[in-house]
Amino acid sequence: NTGDEWCIYPMYDFAHPLEDAIEGITHSICTLEFEDHRPLYDWFVRECEMESTPRQIEFARLNITNTVMSKRKLKQLVDEKIVDGWDDPRMPTVSGLRRKGYTPEAIKNFCSAIGVSKANSVVDSQMLEYFIREDLQLKANAAMAIMRPLKVVITNYQEGQTEMLPIPNNAKNEEAGTREVPFSREIYIEQDDFMEVPVKKYFRLFPGNEVRLIGAYFIKCNDVIKDENGNVIELHCTYDPETKSGSGFTGRKVKGTIHWVDANSAKPAEFRLYEPLILDDAPENEGKHFLEQINPNSLEVLEGFIEATTATIAKAQDKFQLVRNGFFNVDPKYTTD
Repeated sequence: NTGDEWCIYPMYDFAHPLEDAIEGITHSICTLEFEDHRPLYDWFVRECEMESTPRQIEFARLNITNTVMSKRKLKQLVDEKIVDGWDDPRMPTVSGLRRKGYTPEAIKNFCSAIGVSKANSVVDSQMLEYFIREDLQLKANAAMAIMRPLKVVITNYQEGQTEMLPIPNNAKNEEAGTREVPFSREIYIEQDDFMEVPVKKYFRLFPGNEVRLIGAYFIKCNDVIKDENGNVIELHCTYDPETKSGSGFTGRKVKGTIHWVDANSAKPAEFRLYEPLILDDAPENEGKHFLEQINPNSLEVLEGFIEATTATIAKAQDKFQLVRNGFFNVDPKYTTD
């Protein structure tokens, strides 16, 4: 009676099995909420006497702690600009994982480890982090970078002099070789690697204490320079030329070893530190609105320096192990010359 006035499509329970049968699908893999639909699925295939008889199999969906997996919720995060797109490194999308530096091998190993189950469960996100670390530890070259710089002047090092120090590219992979890193009178260290009044068992730099600079020398802190507000802005140290790394020096030992970059040659770099986007371990739980669980500190952007040797060769999607910090990926979205 209505002709073509209404545009009506078949219901899912009707379309799903018949489309599978027509297209020659052998197994239709669904999540557990479709288990109750299976008798209807089988009935349609049987009663329509289709040549192909597909089978529906259900499995538990993947749930990861501190992670929203629902496409509808992920779209809401994008639409409301809580993240900067579908490829935001905090998103559990393929493009997001790729931009964060996850490799296909790590993701496949993770999937193999968790397997397929009929029981609903939540996988700890640290398990995924474990597999990416395992995959990169032999592949990613090391680099030194300073994210919260504190300037150090080595007062007894000759002004205008620069020497190139050989430093291994990967401590766990000798085949990765070495790189030449510049060292001169002025360097940067991490602010956290200095404490004016050290707490117990603090073995890094403090007034009167000596530490080893990775791949370089022992340095000793002698003077602390502060601004008008009392903030430490510079350290004056001395170095011992007899303690050069690789020289075989055994005259004394130090308990602290810290990383550094040469202040004259290091390149400015932006470091984007990501934490879980969701505070709740199980954000898909009923009765909880996931937007109320958004972590306001899921992204921290720092301005620092990276060694020139690495900056010269780094390109988008290259992965490096920043010494004493972790694995980092050169972000293709924000990388510039």
